[in-house]
Amino acid sequence: MKKYLEIKTLGQLKASGYKSRTIKEELRENLIKKLTNKEKIFDSIKAYDETVIPDIERAILSRHNILLLGLRGQAKTRIARLMVNLLDEYIPFIKGSEINDDPFHPISRWSLDMIEKHGDDLEIDWMHRDERYREKLATPDVSVADLIGDADPIKAANLKLPYSDERVIHFGLIPRSHRGIFVINELPDLQARIQVSLFNILQEGDIQIRGFKLRLPLDIEFVFTANPEDYTNRGSIVTPLKDRIESQILTHYPKDIEVAKQITLQEAKLSDNQKKNIHSTELIENLLEQIAFEARVSEFIDPKSGVSARLTISGYENIFSTAERRMIINKEDKTNIRISDFWGVIPSITGKIELVYEGEQEGSMIVAQNLISKSIRHQFNKYFPDPEKAKRKKEPSPFAPIVEWFGNGGEVDILNDISDKDYMKALNAVPGLEDVVKKFFPKMKGEEKYLLMEFLLHGLAEYSLLSKNNLTSGIRFKDLFSSVFNSGN
Repeated sequence: MKKYLEIKTLGQLKASGYKSRTIKEELRENLIKKLTNKEKIFDSIKAYDETVIPDIERAILSRHNILLLGLRGQAKTRIARLMVNLLDEYIPFIKGSEINDDPFHPISRWSLDMIEKHGDDLEIDWMHRDERYREKLATPDVSVADLIGDADPIKAANLKLPYSDERVIHFGLIPRSHRGIFVINELPDLQARIQVSLFNILQEGDIQIRGFKLRLPLDIEFVFTANPEDYTNRGSIVTPLKDRIESQILTHYPKDIEVAKQITLQEAKLSDNQKKNIHSTELIENLLEQIAFEARVSEFIDPKSGVSARLTISGYENIFSTAERRMIINKEDKTNIRISDFWGVIPSITGKIELVYEGEQEGSMIVAQNLISKSIRHQFNKYFPDPEKAKRKKEPSPFAPIVEWFGNGGEVDILNDISDKDYMKALNAVPGLEDVVKKFFPKMKGEEKYLLMEFLLHGLAEYSLLSKNNLTSGIRFKDLFSSVFNSGN
């Protein structure tokens, strides 16, 4: 490629033997090379190896424009951006061309005139693949002029040309994306009449501006993204346009927690100090991902809206910041994330869920707390025996000494900002708590042992063996029945 970059004129380009390709051929041939060499094109995209990515590759091999259809937070835009890696590193274009005209196949009047005037001495330049990607977020105020173009009165005056001359056109985003990838995000948000203006561009390569028709065979790979058409009442994709987009590919959320964790850990942005001084565990990560899984099936949350992967990414950042704040307040050098730190994740949940009527009645804060509770209950049985199973079989419960202590009036407060020393002291005050953890995790020591001790209290509360009351600055665990009879205390 370096030898090509030294080429500066059309004559030199012809002599070099360079052959131009359409963008769809370029994407197709470069994909074939990468598949043959077993190279990953969408390496940072998780959960789609067996579903979405093969569909995208088939669409590219078929030279199709693509519609990525799925709920929010399903990496649709990122997939489109990564397609740039399938483009040639550099391509030549006629220097000064507004629409990146191919020196061998010019389509604009300006470029045709320049070739006629200069011949093989025509100057060319080289464009990097990153410059061949354009993206537009569809909004109701987007106009045909924005996307396609309009007659420019200033250009007409300067060139002393009538409006009927195509040289007075100021090209919009789509013509300027000639020989590149053009992405329209949230396609249903485009007004229907604007969507209609895309028909001929997709099918015939014609554009019409201010009443005169241009034959511009634009060479563009179109990628559209959209939520399902029945998502709220914002709009839909008009059927004739949908019919012209050859491949519609459905995206989805991760199917299991392990893949979801990979996405969160890859995307979350933590400072070096947070990574160095704050310790997380698999339990914390599993609980966080479980919140999103619970939200996606919650009766209080609109399933048509979806629950973005950004919930857990933001939540992971927030839980580290919660622990960091506590560490700073207590003048500690290091700390570990606790179950009680999940109170700091609530703002990440409330901003990422769309409630149905019943959820609105409950309130976003209560719904978020319930999701955390369900996450704890779901994960509890992966670490400790199911309390309800022992009860049904009338077997001795390993949790009996703990429940009995609380039944005799025992209470323990886990405050949000207490030091590590006071945190361990509060947990050690519960007889039998450490013994249960040692029974099921005999090799567990130090901070992770205390995390499991706290998790055990939260789990018993979720199974209604203990009462968990929210305080202004933390949580109080006490006997369930005394809590019922003394609810005012």
